[in-house]
Amino acid sequence: MLTTVPQQDVEGVRPEIAASWARSRLSGLRADSPPLLERDPVGGTALARAAAPVLRWMSAELEGASFGLVLADRDARVVDVAATDPAIGDAMHQLGFRPGVRMGEDVIGTNAIGTPLETRQEVLIRGPEHFLTALRGFTCYGHPIFHPGTRRLAGVLDIGGPATGDHRSLRPLARRMVHDIEERLLRDVSRNQDRLLHAFQTAARRRGRPVMVVGQGLVLATPAALDLLDPTDHAAVRTCAEQTAVATVRLTLASGRDVVLECTPVADADGVRVDIVPDHGGRATEPRAAARLPLLVVGEPGSGRTTAARKAAGPEARTLDAAEIVRVGERSWANALSAALDGQGPTLIVENVQLLSEQLTTLLAGYLRADHRDLVLTVTPGDHLSGTHAALASLCGSRRDLLPLRRRRHEIPHLAQRMLAGVDGADRLRLTSDTLRVLAAQPWPGNLAELDRVVRALARARSAGDLIPADLPMAYRGGPAPGSPLRQAEREVIVAAIEAAGGNKQRAARALGVSRSTLYNRMRALRIS
Repeated sequence: MLTTVPQQDVEGVRPEIAASWARSRLSGLRADSPPLLERDPVGGTALARAAAPVLRWMSAELEGASFGLVLADRDARVVDVAATDPAIGDAMHQLGFRPGVRMGEDVIGTNAIGTPLETRQEVLIRGPEHFLTALRGFTCYGHPIFHPGTRRLAGVLDIGGPATGDHRSLRPLARRMVHDIEERLLRDVSRNQDRLLHAFQTAARRRGRPVMVVGQGLVLATPAALDLLDPTDHAAVRTCAEQTAVATVRLTLASGRDVVLECTPVADADGVRVDIVPDHGGRATEPRAAARLPLLVVGEPGSGRTTAARKAAGPEARTLDAAEIVRVGERSWANALSAALDGQGPTLIVENVQLLSEQLTTLLAGYLRADHRDLVLTVTPGDHLSGTHAALASLCGSRRDLLPLRRRRHEIPHLAQRMLAGVDGADRLRLTSDTLRVLAAQPWPGNLAELDRVVRALARARSAGDLIPADLPMAYRGGPAPGSPLRQAEREVIVAAIEAAGGNKQRAARALGVSRSTLYNRMRALRIS
């Protein structure tokens, strides 16, 4: 890792473990915290089918030894569990290792499932190296599993035993099992595509029915779907299929038509069938049309709070931003609030009320109780809405929660197209379907504001023609950025160093104070192309 960790973590601890501990703390975990595990259903995926006979065979081979075997998917959810003796099985069950339970680093800290998924590298974690005290009775070896057909991360195999045992066999056993699982995944590709094709043919028997089937390396669409969707719509539908299990999603097409995407997993295959049906008046019943003032608009930074507030308040509304308190002081800001609210006048928008002190919160709550002026408040989500600013939330007549961009990825292709259309001189530019899919895969912590900045940077990349993934700023190419703040910071440091070196990796490595091989290893782990 190129980021630093506290000295007390480094002494006597391997760098990869120290870095994992730092990520665990950034997720808000404490060593003595009990695991807070949630369980979701897991279906019969290609990974589960490929690994099941390997796990059964290895369990039989190791019968009588003290080993536990855990298979998890790329989201760190446990898919299968096996134990070579009852005592190990009972201990794993008590710790929560059951199908459907998520074991990511952000949930239980350093462990042989979440850590290999985070670093995309195999790792041995000795008993005391686990972040949670509850896991320190085990020594485990985690090995990532990559699909040999797509080279995408498919999951991880975790093999472990008591911390006091002999661990020399963990690495060769895990590598042998992962090799067998990856071979079975490759053999399963043709069968998977046959199942997807059969599902598509069955769904397409009704003429004129817009249907798509989306799977790994395969996209099938009926003529009706091709007629209905333009390239932007295709990217939105594929993103929806890849991000959604069983779900119904509303979408406005590029043509302006409202449709409902009914996404259903294809049985015994890694793919989703998407039925595209008209949305008959679904949007007319949205609660935002009936919002009452005072209104509380809740959303992350960049999620469109100001736009939503202005739309609700009307064109004559005035705005007072709590962010100005730092510049003008509490007394001046309080006087401005009183002047704006005394007497009659247009609706007042108060932005960023999460920045208000208890005294200013009390002052604003008094005006809300008086109810003689229309108010719209904007605020970030968080515990403060049930603590410091609970009074403001309870006094508002209605509330509108804005979803972050990462939870509505299927809207990103159309949003990006609209943003590009609004850039001066960009009328001769076109976002390709691949570029739209890459954009939809990003985490977008800055939400709409961040997407708008990236689209504007794209528009500067060329004057006409197709905008391809290589035109994106380097930090947004390829797969999504890593999830933890520490890994995102490391990624940004590396990307900035490479850009400052004009793309020369050797110069960038010297500037960062690491070897070129270390830089390349970190680039692979952080998915920097």
